[in-house]
Amino acid sequence: MQAKQKDTKVSQSGVHRRLTAIAALLAMLGPFTIDTYLPSFPDIENDFAVSRAILLQSLGIYLVAFAISTLFWGPLADRIGRRPVILISLSLYLIASAGCALATDIDRFLLLRMLQGLAASGGFIASRAMIRDAHDDRSAHQAMAQVMLLFAIAPAIAPILGGWLHDQFGWHSVFWFLSSFAMLLILLVIFTEETLISSHRQSFHPFAVIRVYLQTIKNSAFLQMVFTMAFSFAGLFLYIAGAPTVIYDFLELGSNDFSYQFIPMVVGMMTGAFISSRMVHYYSKQRIITLGMAIMTFAVFINLLQTLMLQVSIISVVAPLVIYALGLSMTMPALTVLALDCFPHHRGAAASMQGFLQMVICATVASVAVPLLHNEPIYFVLGQALFLIIALRLWLQLTPSCRTSMLNREHRET
Repeated sequence: MQAKQKDTKVSQSGVHRRLTAIAALLAMLGPFTIDTYLPSFPDIENDFAVSRAILLQSLGIYLVAFAISTLFWGPLADRIGRRPVILISLSLYLIASAGCALATDIDRFLLLRMLQGLAASGGFIASRAMIRDAHDDRSAHQAMAQVMLLFAIAPAIAPILGGWLHDQFGWHSVFWFLSSFAMLLILLVIFTEETLISSHRQSFHPFAVIRVYLQTIKNSAFLQMVFTMAFSFAGLFLYIAGAPTVIYDFLELGSNDFSYQFIPMVVGMMTGAFISSRMVHYYSKQRIITLGMAIMTFAVFINLLQTLMLQVSIISVVAPLVIYALGLSMTMPALTVLALDCFPHHRGAAASMQGFLQMVICATVASVAVPLLHNEPIYFVLGQALFLIIALRLWLQLTPSCRTSMLNREHRET
């Protein structure tokens, strides 16, 4: 009997590891779609005869489409299951990526980038719900941290791979690579188990969906946690979306030098995710989040000092970003799990609203903040500081009753 129980636990552990790996690969799709074509900006601008500001809209359009479509995919995942949503969205993404590779003018390119965004969000949302389906509270935090650990590799690999593909085969090859990556994910998901049990399936009727979304936006604790994460991430995303400006204009480097910014940032993210996965055994999620916030505050202070006192260099620009990324990746797994747990029977919809609000903030950063702040390094630092101040205010204003409720829930599940 004991041997049978042991075999069952081993089997479940293997399933959980496989789901975590697939969720991480699905999460990597977003950074790949954003970062792989950044080194190709000058050539795409020349081919389409457009300015940097116009091409940046291809990033903003992608993020807006991603944000809006999350509101569709989440409730659908609560109705038909996580696996079908992932397969449908990946198929659409594959078609859109191939279309980008074949685009001959900026209008078609922007339209297909929008389709990429509409499709990419499906796997992102469904995989978050899938992870929470398969784990209890503590192991869900660990799984989310492991997803973050693997996901963090993508921003480091993407611009390096994109730069190599660009130099060897031209910018079109970047989008053929994205099509191939989508095909690989489809093959992996085909052999993946469904995690949504039949009794938890929800109605996809428009009125039922609207009712659930109204519940999410009326839940102040949910919104505060989601916006805390969104604005914290915006402080780093400003430098991700603005990487062409940082690399080409501030540091005066070339298309093969994006690794100088992204690899150290990713090391910081991976380190923070690893620390977070270990701390959950000893500390509450609230304490982990507060510590991560303190580290991000320190990073912004260092960033401001180096900008005012030092000459622009790779070390002075990138070092504060590494510290910021470490603090950010400590907070994100905990904030994600806490937000999803506000709606245990509508995790797909909760993940959708979470993803929607986060992507709206990211789209605003890419389309508005980067073009406004790209003239001087100090403007980027001040933008990062503003985003973090907003995040800190939201987290510190979370009511004591909400904090007590979260702690009680953690104690019950442990």
